[in-house]
Amino acid sequence: MLREVDVNPNLESRMSFEYLIDPSKGPQWKGLLPGEPQPYVLRKGEGEHSMLFTDLFTVLLSGDETEGQFGIITADSPAGDIIPTHSHNETHETFYVLDGKVRLFYQDAEGVKHSELLTPGDFGFVPAGFAHAYKIEEAARMMGTLSGGFERFFQHMGTDTDHVTTDQPPFIPDFPRMGAAAQQHNMQFLQGFEWPES
Repeated sequence: MLREVDVNPNLESRMSFEYLIDPSKGPQWKGLLPGEPQPYVLRKGEGEHSMLFTDLFTVLLSGDETEGQFGIITADSPAGDIIPTHSHNETHETFYVLDGKVRLFYQDAEGVKHSELLTPGDFGFVPAGFAHAYKIEEAARMMGTLSGGFERFFQHMGTDTDHVTTDQPPFIPDFPRMGAAAQQHNMQFLQGFEWPES
């Protein structure tokens, strides 16, 4: 299993059509980002939203606006989420905690495994090629800056949504979708890693 998720059975009773997107029109946010380098502003709650498992990912800036240099996302995640060990061949990744607590696991250049608890205002960086994982210790909101293009991973593996909170049904992708998204974004999940304090 790639991820451990505690799915709340009460979510089923909250399901409604407000979470569905008319496929002929696409999400309401479609076209919100300019898609090319030009100034713009997003208001609170705006951006390109996607749901992956129980996490809400929002693209605020994509590689399209930065000529492929970087993208910026936010992630709203419930407590208990564990993102499995993985590495990116070309993507550098940052973790800036806005709310909550996140335990970042990473392996350094000497092969030493680290476990660091990040709280609001703390920052972590994992360059391309380094194994890492993280666990949401307390419901969290993070901002991440990523190498351009990788911000789309969460849309490719997850599903678009117009709902701007995590209070919605989870989206559990099947294994072919997970594999295709990982391959498209040049990353791999690494099995057999045990982390300190995990």
